[in-house]
Amino acid sequence: MEFRSTLSILLHALLLFQFVSESRARDIAKTSPEETLNPQLNIFFTPKDLKIGKIMPLFFALKDHSTSPHLLSREEANSIPFTSSNLTYLLNFFSFSKDSPQAKAMEDTFFHCEISAMNGESKFCATSLESMLDFVQEILGFHTKLDVYTTEFLKKSPVTLQNYTILQKPKEILEPKLVACHTLPYPYAVFYCHMQKGENKLFKISLLGENGDRIEAAAICHMDTKEWNHDHVAFRVLKVLPGSSPVCHYFPVDNLVWVPSLSM
Repeated sequence: MEFRSTLSILLHALLLFQFVSESRARDIAKTSPEETLNPQLNIFFTPKDLKIGKIMPLFFALKDHSTSPHLLSREEANSIPFTSSNLTYLLNFFSFSKDSPQAKAMEDTFFHCEISAMNGESKFCATSLESMLDFVQEILGFHTKLDVYTTEFLKKSPVTLQNYTILQKPKEILEPKLVACHTLPYPYAVFYCHMQKGENKLFKISLLGENGDRIEAAAICHMDTKEWNHDHVAFRVLKVLPGSSPVCHYFPVDNLVWVPSLSM
């Protein structure tokens, strides 16, 4: 098709789905207590860590936006089937073999998009900016002015895992409802967007890395975890039990968090 040349076939480095802490506990791969945790899981913390001067090891993936998949227009996205039942056709369309890492990544993306929502969760996989905004406005209100938050690199070195210090008092974004959209690996940009009922607190946090990196990070705290899967990796990272502590995590740089505008 004419627009195929606009699609980046470089997937998102087949990263772990860092967003799994957000309500997808039952989808997380289990690891044994003795197994070394992946460095990319250094994104979790608890509300007790939200204080000036707190130092914590954190992982922030480097993103090359020039090679990252881009959002298609609604017209382009709607012209390409987006279902697991069409996977064979799609692999041929994008020139991937069925045993390739890209094929596995696409299959995993369809799994996350097609699995039923959890209790209290509204979810949608957006394949265009228009469809993302449609879902966000359906949740937050069609006539609601929106703000969007993300994690931004102000200064970034090639180091992905290092100690970061909280520079200022974290700023809480006082909105009871939010929609978080997380990137999924696919030949073009696909966002897993969802809203989970319950108490969640959104923060903007200024971080200074030991290598001089500066990050304005978006982070969320899930205040009630008693219904989460006991095998959720966040509990192993934080050494807490379900319901015993809120679980917080930083958002990767290419994730989006939508809230009603504070300037309304």
